[in-house]
Amino acid sequence: MKEQLSQLIQQALDALVAAGELPADTRPAINIDRTRDPSHGDLASNIALTLAKSAGKKPRDLAARICAELPAAPFISKTEIAGPGFINFFLSSSSSQAVVQRVLEQGSRYGCSEVGAGRRVQVEFVSANPTGPLHVGHGRGAAVGDSICRLLAATGWSVASEFYYNDAGAQISNLARSVQARCKGLGPGDPGWPEDGYRGDYIGDVANAYLAGEQIDAEDRHVAGRGDSGDLDAIREFAVAYLRREQDLDLKAFAVHFDHYFLESSLYESGEVEATVARLIAQGHTYEQDGALWLRTTAFGDDKDRVMRKREGGYTYFLPDVAYHFNKWQRGFERVINEQGADHHSTVTRVRAGLQALESGIPEGWPDYVLHQMVTVMRDGSEVKLSKRAGSYVTLRDLIDEVGCDATRYFLVARAPSSQLTFDIDLAMSQSNDNPVYYLQYAHARACSMLRKLAEQGWDWTPARSLAALERLQEEHEKALLKRLDQYPEVVAGAALASEPHSIANYLRELAGEFHSWYNAHKVLVEEQELRDARLALGEAVRQVIANGLQLLGVSAPETM
Repeated sequence: MKEQLSQLIQQALDALVAAGELPADTRPAINIDRTRDPSHGDLASNIALTLAKSAGKKPRDLAARICAELPAAPFISKTEIAGPGFINFFLSSSSSQAVVQRVLEQGSRYGCSEVGAGRRVQVEFVSANPTGPLHVGHGRGAAVGDSICRLLAATGWSVASEFYYNDAGAQISNLARSVQARCKGLGPGDPGWPEDGYRGDYIGDVANAYLAGEQIDAEDRHVAGRGDSGDLDAIREFAVAYLRREQDLDLKAFAVHFDHYFLESSLYESGEVEATVARLIAQGHTYEQDGALWLRTTAFGDDKDRVMRKREGGYTYFLPDVAYHFNKWQRGFERVINEQGADHHSTVTRVRAGLQALESGIPEGWPDYVLHQMVTVMRDGSEVKLSKRAGSYVTLRDLIDEVGCDATRYFLVARAPSSQLTFDIDLAMSQSNDNPVYYLQYAHARACSMLRKLAEQGWDWTPARSLAALERLQEEHEKALLKRLDQYPEVVAGAALASEPHSIANYLRELAGEFHSWYNAHKVLVEEQELRDARLALGEAVRQVIANGLQLLGVSAPETM
């Protein structure tokens, strides 16, 4: 509707140009917004205010001329000029009701578009170190990242999801020493236990599996425990494979799939880290100081220069990050989105600076970042801090086992990632309207029940027959639902563009609330067939949009509850 209206406004502007009332080639960006107050119409534009100066007219006078030249359209019932020169558009009843037909015809594709057709995007998320079970913060990243992938796919992008494994460096060595200590019968606090050793019970599980010669089949590797507590390299390889398998199982339980797994170690094995260093040196952006190799990132907006190679040897984390993202660019991704925890905030500027220093044509501000804040888990009004298995944090599997995949995913994605999140286990488990997951799924199940009740009455219903009766949808509750249904495609497009899946959650809560209000206020299965058909069509359209929106969030849409 916005696109059609924008075209009509441009035709009116073209007419004013031809009449000499606007400068030649006047083709501005036409902003159209939905109104909040129904008395102000359905849609509004400030085009007269933006062009008044170039036209040499008062905004209200220009608005009147635009309205006078606006081509007739069946979907507009009238226009009004408001305030300093806003043009309010009132849609006809038939155009509002037509959304039901669009939903029923397009089904699961309603809300989808081809905005990103032919364009490639990669979304990296979770990317947890393979040193322990996934915690609730990883879960928030998984829920947000996976929903971003779903949104981008719904808007036509060719999407590749990726998990980056930091399987090299000090943390992996610390993991190996911790498992080795367990293999030798040591525990936290015993003499000989690694100073920064991992203390969770899962380390004992890894050690026992290694000593027992267990076969580990992870996503991309197969390793068997050798049982030799003195072979640190074998322990390291086994421990990484074991914990990767555990993370794979957690993600599977969370209904999250990755198209590609990328190993940090592969950047060293392939020589890409060294090649990145050589390129940065060749571009003249490095210098040596105090025995270390530095990159002059301040030349590209960083607050200070960064060390790439330490004085004692070895690279900082910064360098493989640059090499990894250069690898992404070379793979041909026009757009890259990294969903990470807020603790990665400091890496954003330095990685972008490192990529600019390569002088390889990478656009400024590439890649995009979505950073999520911490999650606090509550039960019985108190914070839940520890998992017995992990020893120091609440695991993602703890939440899934406690409240289920649907509630876990919804609660972790329903707020803006930039906001801290309180996950209330008691609320997530409650079967009440206070629980937003229950509220949404109940709305879907309630809509499904209408057709079941219809059959019990011995009546029938077909979408084709009901389309002729849509003009009967005249109640205020029905008009509100029609308006809300019409908004869905632009909500999806906006959420995909801004990487904000919580916008879908917000929309669904509003839609479900309006549906419940309508259902409670108006009988659907009335005796009169025409009115019954129209209301059934509206209910089915609401059900379809709720199902479509929940799918974007990775949440199921049950038919009964």
